[in-house]
Amino acid sequence: MRLLLAIFLPFTVFFTIGRPLAGVICLILQVTLIGWLPAAIWAVYALNEYKTDRKIREALARHRG
Repeated sequence: MRLLLAIFLPFTVFFTIGRPLAGVICLILQVTLIGWLPAAIWAVYALNEYKTDRKIREALARHRG
C-alpha cells in the first residue's frame, strides 16, 4: 500500500514513516509537474530504506533476546 502512495502521492509516505520535514520538502517538490518524478523516486527510495532499517532492528532484537 505504501508503495502505491510513494508513486502517486509521494509526500504522504514520509509522514507514514515518521519523517514529516522530508514530507513537507517532498510536497514542495511535488507541486511542480517536473518535480513529481524525482519526488516519487525519492519516496520509493526512502520507503525501501525504512523497511531495511526495520528488518535490521527486528533481527538485532531477536539476536539479543
